[in-house]
Amino acid sequence: MLTGCQTGRVTAGKPYHVTAYRPHDPSAVRVRVSLSKQNVYVMEGDRCLMAAAISVGIPGKPTPKGNFTIYAKQEQKRSGSYGFSVQGNRIVPSTGGGAGRYVGYPMGYWCEFAPAYGFHQGFVHPYPRTHGCIRLHGEAAPKFYALVKIGTPVNIANSQPEDATLGPTVQRVDDSKTPDPSPSLMITSAAFEKPSGPLLQ
Repeated sequence: MLTGCQTGRVTAGKPYHVTAYRPHDPSAVRVRVSLSKQNVYVMEGDRCLMAAAISVGIPGKPTPKGNFTIYAKQEQKRSGSYGFSVQGNRIVPSTGGGAGRYVGYPMGYWCEFAPAYGFHQGFVHPYPRTHGCIRLHGEAAPKFYALVKIGTPVNIANSQPEDATLGPTVQRVDDSKTPDPSPSLMITSAAFEKPSGPLLQ
């Protein structure tokens, strides 16, 4: 019997909210990613600690499948591959070369599970959208970050057993029409969205 993870669905005008429960034994926490459902399930045995919608890699740059462990965490991580070039008052998209000072795209609450692949805060779309990383929306990212530790196992597969039981309860979010924040915000620490309340219940 799977317990926990009462999430519900997004209704118009309502904020996106994910509930995360404190584990009884942090060493028993396991992460399961369903690529087909674009869901992540954080489990402690058969107890669901958190279930959330995610964005995964596009077909050309897929999220890797298999068994991994979280081996690095960084609360205010920035991309070394995608970001902005700051040239005086001009801020232009950049991949790290060219004139000006490079500032990487914010990837808050980074939890790395394979070289250059990790869970992080960002826009979540109803279809694959990333370059292989796994994005969590808003407050889901710091809650996930609080639940996992160095060494937490991660399984990534096309489907997970929880898809049938927990999948239908996962609150969906669609950032596909959300405008990008201004580059002048993205290069500051304000780009890292903080949780509004307690992380774990």
